[in-house]
Amino acid sequence: MIEKQDKNQARKRRHLRVRKRVHGTAGRPRICVFRSSKHIYAQLIDDVQGVTLCAASSVEPELRQSLKLGSDVAAAQTVGALIAKRALDLGIQEVVFDRGGYIYHGRVAALADAAREAGLRF
Repeated sequence: MIEKQDKNQARKRRHLRVRKRVHGTAGRPRICVFRSSKHIYAQLIDDVQGVTLCAASSVEPELRQSLKLGSDVAAAQTVGALIAKRALDLGIQEVVFDRGGYIYHGRVAALADAAREAGLRF
């Protein structure tokens, strides 16, 4: 009998499939999204050097005070705007979006839309 795959294992397989085609450079880094049941996280990553340029999440103290929950669309929009602001402060205007194996829907789409509205192009 074949066992049913765990949801997270399936997500990791989808993420690896996406990562075959999505690469970030110093001029155009990859914005990677991770979504847990309680929070949402985003990082700008330069895959050539293997470094994280900046990050934002709903765990940060200044966001935790202003947000009711860290796991809703409002939190994702706030994190998206914050990661865009930090990227623009570093002089980064264009990024490649890595949805992390998640469906482009709900919190992931809200984060992406908020980052676009704040000035990032992808």
